[in-house]
Parts: sequence; structure tokens; C-alpha cells
Amino acid sequence: MPAPIEREWSERLVQLCARIRAATRAALEPAGASGELAPLARAVRQGAGDVTYAIDELVEHAILEWLEETAAQRPLSLLTEDSGWMHRGPGPHGARELAGFDHGGPRIALDPIDGTRNLMADMRSAWTVVSFAPAGPREPRLADLSLGIVAELPDSRAARFRVLSASGSQPARLELRELSSDALVSARELRADAQARVDHGYFPFFRYAPDQRPALAHIEAEFFARLERHEGADLRHVFDDQYISNAGQLVQLALGTYRSICDVRGWLAARQGAKVITSKPYDVAGAIFVARAAGCVLEGPLGAALDFPLDVVTPVDFVGFANPPTAARLRPHLDAALRA
Repeated sequence: MPAPIEREWSERLVQLCARIRAATRAALEPAGASGELAPLARAVRQGAGDVTYAIDELVEHAILEWLEETAAQRPLSLLTEDSGWMHRGPGPHGARELAGFDHGGPRIALDPIDGTRNLMADMRSAWTVVSFAPAGPREPRLADLSLGIVAELPDSRAARFRVLSASGSQPARLELRELSSDALVSARELRADAQARVDHGYFPFFRYAPDQRPALAHIEAEFFARLERHEGADLRHVFDDQYISNAGQLVQLALGTYRSICDVRGWLAARQGAKVITSKPYDVAGAIFVARAAGCVLEGPLGAALDFPLDVVTPVDFVGFANPPTAARLRPHLDAALRA
């Protein structure tokens, strides 16, 4: 069973995800019905971690309200992509600002909408990513997490949404709920399968930046040529998917739809001497925690242990496999393609 601190905060954080989902629905449903989506995609400012769009700003208000209500009862530190780290705790007239992390409350990183670009175009689900670390005197790292939540923000046509979560050393959990009532439709443990397929599945290399696509395509082609040559892969049944949401990619990995995922934008840019937009810790930490709890393997580009501070600036590259047998079979070929 999850520890009491994780149980207590899981309930609070699920409520926060519900507020975020309600705020996005309130904006998205009328915009989708009328076809007036452009106002949601208006860039408002450069936030601490990424561009803040109009739909992000609507959600930020809901987050700050939750923070002030919660901090009036319990101390906590909260990181968002718009504001960075905020430290709040009980004061004589509600919540007050605290000096730093050493307050005895949890440290929580939040990406309210991971997949903003798809969601504000009403194309595909985005995800709220919650990364929870217990009390500590300094900025947490991925290794400090004890709870992760990845909650779906579906497009305007959806009737249901999914929530993936994991706590402590417990298996990951998948819930399906009704959007209209939040009623639970189904729930189950989420466990990786044991298959080590090299085809008949999705094996994406994420190619977000146009200027990196030729180099990534070269790595990808070398990888699949090796799979065909050495593993007998049928490349007619190797599928691609360019999901502009790292959390969404990790959900697909945890579900077993993706058999692998490779996002090496920062790693490649460092070798090219170029600049590139990469994933950041708040985008993926909670989703990595959940995917690992489901049995997936998440590593650095060349197999290094994956760990990073939870902030809004550190570039994050990762490679994921649906399970350890898949990692054992695919990793040597990926290493060879990257080194080539």
C-alpha cells in the first residue's frame, strides 16, 4: 500500500488534475464547436520553462487557486512551467510565501498541459503530469520521486479520459473515467507484457525540429536496417507516430502500444553545436516514474542511468523500451546507430 503521505497527497493532486481538466474543457468545448480555436493558440509570454499560450494561462489561474487553498493548510513547494518553484505554507491570513524547500512539506513539479500544441488545435489529447517528492531541504531529482500521476486532457469530442498513476514501489494503475460525471468505468494494474517484438508495433524516433530531421532520419534508418539484418524485422510492420507530448509518448509506452521511443534532441544538438527545444524535467518526471512502475525501461541515449533535477531548464533526453526483454534485444542496435 502507498505510504500515508502519498495517499493524502494523491487525493489532493487528483483534485488538482480535475480542476485543470475542467478549465481546459471550459475553453476547448465552445471553441471546438464554433471552430474558433485560434484565440486558444495565442502566445501570451515566455514562461519560466516554455511559451505560455492563452489556454495555458487559463489553467494557471486554476493552479494558483489550488496552491493558495492547499498551502493555507499544509506547506509545500510547487513547480510549474510558467512560474518555476513556488514555496507556500500556512500563515495568519491564509497562505504565505516561504523561504525555500526546508519546510517539512512535499516538493511537487507540475506540467499542467503537456501536449499544448495538439490540444489547442483540438487534434489530440494532452496530459497533466504530476511529479511528487516527499519533504526535503533542496530541489528534488527524478530519483527522489515517490508518486507520479499522468491525467488525460482529451479533445473536445471525447466522452472519457484516462488516469495513470504509481506510488512507492506499487505497480502502476490505469483508470478510465466518464468526463461528464467522473464516474469510474474501469480500473486495473498496468503491467508491461513480456514480448520482445522487433516489428508489428510502434517504434518512434521523435523528430520535433525540422533542422534535426535529416540527422535523426539517418540514425533511424541505420537502426531499422540493423533490426532487419540481425533480428529479421519485417519493416512493413514497423510504425511511426509523432506525438507532440513526451508524457503522451510515455503513456503509449506504458500501455505497450509503443515498443520503444527515442527522444535524443538535446544529445544530437550538443554534437552538432546547435540549439534545439528539448523535453524538460517537469514534462516527463512523473510520467517516467509511472512508466517504470508499469515495467518499462527508461534510460539515457546511450544507456546511462536517467536522473535529473526537477527544474524548468535542464534538457532531458531519453530512450524507452516497453519491457526489459525488448530493451535487451533493441538496445545494442540503437547504440550502434547512435554511435555511427
